[in-house]
Amino acid sequence: MRTPRPAAWWIVPVTLLVGGVVGGLAWLLLGAGWSAAEATARQGAIQTALAAGAGVGAAVTLMPAFRRQRHQEHAAHVTAYLAERNAALAEQVADNTKHDATERRVTDLYTKAAEQLGHGKAAVRLAGLYALERLAQDNPGHRQTIVNVICAYLRMPYTPPPRPDPAADRAEALRAARRRHHALRTAARGRTTPPPAPAGTDTGQDTEGERQVRLTAQRILTDHLRDERTLEQRESQPADARFWPGMHVDLAGAALIDLNFLSCRLTRVDFHRATFIGVTWFDGATFIGHARFDEATFTGHALFREVIFTEDAWFYGVTFTKNVWFREATFTGNAMFGGTTFHQEAWFDQATFYQDAWFDQATFVGNAMFDEAIVRRPEADHSWPMGWAVVACPDGRGRLERVAKTTVDPSLPDGSTPA
Repeated sequence: MRTPRPAAWWIVPVTLLVGGVVGGLAWLLLGAGWSAAEATARQGAIQTALAAGAGVGAAVTLMPAFRRQRHQEHAAHVTAYLAERNAALAEQVADNTKHDATERRVTDLYTKAAEQLGHGKAAVRLAGLYALERLAQDNPGHRQTIVNVICAYLRMPYTPPPRPDPAADRAEALRAARRRHHALRTAARGRTTPPPAPAGTDTGQDTEGERQVRLTAQRILTDHLRDERTLEQRESQPADARFWPGMHVDLAGAALIDLNFLSCRLTRVDFHRATFIGVTWFDGATFIGHARFDEATFTGHALFREVIFTEDAWFYGVTFTKNVWFREATFTGNAMFGGTTFHQEAWFDQATFYQDAWFDQATFVGNAMFDEAIVRRPEADHSWPMGWAVVACPDGRGRLERVAKTTVDPSLPDGSTPA
């Protein structure tokens, strides 16, 4: 702000002006030899000068009052400015204090939940997962970190328990009944020592508990990565509050049980060398960025119906043990299935390929079905399964059609027909 000028800059000129007026009046009054006309004229001039001097005096009298008023306004302005600035600083300090307190609380909760994931009891690990879920829901800035922690847990080595076998369960129940009957007969003969427990009944590991923890970790990911809006609705409707957008998922090498990623929207996913146990669902999912499935193994059916790959889809060296569906899938980037093994049926009917499609050295033990599949760039460098070729359409696109009938090979399991 501008510093007020000192009073001397206007007091001195005013004083000189008043002194000059008074001196001039004295000279006029003391002058001699006036005529009547001159005396009258000089009298009028003197009256005018006196009036001017009175005006100057009045102005001199008002100037201090004006200056005091100006100083008061200036002081009020400075006071208001300082008060506003201090209030803003106080608000900023309060915000910083609140932010620091929130960050400390989040850090404490995160550390505690992460420690629970390493606990020996499944119930404690479950509590840690639910705590991380709540923390991510309430703090969007920490969601990616928490997703990374959950993915890291799922990437840890894991051997799933064997699937239930009803026949084996009945046989074990019969053996247990015989043992109880034998124990009762032995007790009736006077033997009180119980028979030894059969070997292998206690492994010392809570395999079912760990399975439930892993299923919960998968459910947390799928619940918050699912976006059931259509493509049109995504442009006009907000996402559900539970949806976590923009998450990167790294499950390379993970053992995943009955994974259900229906309608999920995934950003930069990595399932390299993952093992998908049981049925795997990706129907209606959208992969934003590269999707890596190379060298993965699917032990059960795999469903990729109506999936959208916005960039390259890597399926090099994948093993599909059961049926796989890519029906109505959209491959916006390259579709790479080189060296992939399809042990049963593979459906690519009505799929759309925008870029290169490579099925070089892929093995189809069962049928390969590409009926009504669309190729947007027929001239691109494609490598299709044996028995399929691109036929040009009038609109410039291509359509996959069979070029030769397959025959049943009796040497293959169940009389499968290689494509």
